[in-house]
Amino acid sequence: GSVAALVGPTAVGKTEVSIEVADRLGAEIVSLDSMQVYVGMDVGTAKPGTEVLRRVPHHLIDRFPPTHDLAVAEFQTLAREAIADIVARDRLPLLVGGSGLYFRAVVDDLEFPPRDEAVRTDLESEAEAIGAEALHVRLTEIDPLAASRIAPANARRTIRALEVIALTNRPFSENDAWDRYESRYRLRVAGLRRDRSELRSRIAARVQEMLDAGLQEEAERIVASGMGRTARQALGYRQVLDAEPGTTAPELAESITKATSRFARRQESWFKSDPRVTWFEADDPNLTSLLIAHLTPGSS
Repeated sequence: GSVAALVGPTAVGKTEVSIEVADRLGAEIVSLDSMQVYVGMDVGTAKPGTEVLRRVPHHLIDRFPPTHDLAVAEFQTLAREAIADIVARDRLPLLVGGSGLYFRAVVDDLEFPPRDEAVRTDLESEAEAIGAEALHVRLTEIDPLAASRIAPANARRTIRALEVIALTNRPFSENDAWDRYESRYRLRVAGLRRDRSELRSRIAARVQEMLDAGLQEEAERIVASGMGRTARQALGYRQVLDAEPGTTAPELAESITKATSRFARRQESWFKSDPRVTWFEADDPNLTSLLIAHLTPGSS
């Protein structure tokens, strides 16, 4: 089926325009946001409000309690199920979000190999006994290609490769889908960009809005009722929960803004290396019609 996607860094303006575009294309939105899946994490994730959710159907929002540790592989499965469901109803799935990893996990044939605590623990104690380099030599014997991509001193990555080989009986280096940008769907992708200083001031304004809307109270309320490792790492929440006692509101706003701006730069470089993305200026007055023209299935 045809799938459209709207990607780009946080606070660039994807959400607002995605509603217009989805409305005009008769599309349903699949959120590529690993934190909007959590119930109750609303203020800090800039989750679309009820009005918006009524206007355009959204998928993968409010699916789990914050205690649930969502793995990329699980997100991959859920998003693909949502896409299949939308396509089956002759609607267009519109993927919207800023997580490059989640985007690629959904549209490309990336595999997330299994994990096994027991296998890993064995390998870890072995690394301690014989040393990282000796373990790396063993990887070189089984899977020279994987070994050539890992520094001999990097025990953690060597262990991960050996763990996957033990669990799958296949070379760890086999999964080269990362290097091929070949989607499993008929995919059209639009990226939104803005001038860096403008993006930073938009991030600062959004952070201030979140704090005014009660981000601290929300974070403390969720932690009190239970918050998993994944949810606790969310931008904004993490800074609130890790803040030293006596941190002032401006200091907190600054630390969240800094972390978010760094994250936005990483998002930009991730999407810039994806040849499928066609870039649009987020402040273009004709943005909506340009996006509609680009994302309509079958358009050239």
